[in-house]
Amino acid sequence: MTHQAATIRSARHAMLTGFRGRCPACGQTRLFGRYLKPMAVCSACGQDWTHQRADDFPAYIVILLLGHLIVPLVVEVNRWFAPSMMVQMILWPTLTAVLALLLLQPVKGAVIGLQWAKRMHGFGSPANPG
Repeated sequence: MTHQAATIRSARHAMLTGFRGRCPACGQTRLFGRYLKPMAVCSACGQDWTHQRADDFPAYIVILLLGHLIVPLVVEVNRWFAPSMMVQMILWPTLTAVLALLLLQPVKGAVIGLQWAKRMHGFGSPANPG
């Protein structure tokens, strides 16, 4: 096996592992120390996560997903049940906020996993081979 083949990183595996909140490099430890704050360094494999740059991309992905999920749901619920305006004013913003909070960390983990797998933002540079 060549050196290049030995260092290939599976983007799919890294993203799924990050989505589950585990270290995309080894899968053994937690990726996040707090809600959206990645651990500085993986305690199992030593991968440095301080230079990841997910920034606002996870939030954009969550907004896109929720827009495609909530809008058809609103249309179908109105079509079948015709809830009152007061019910809708409470239901839809609450459901959207809860789903956004539940999806934000897993999506950020997947974005970090993709950055790691594709060696973006210093992941795998000569100064940081991890």
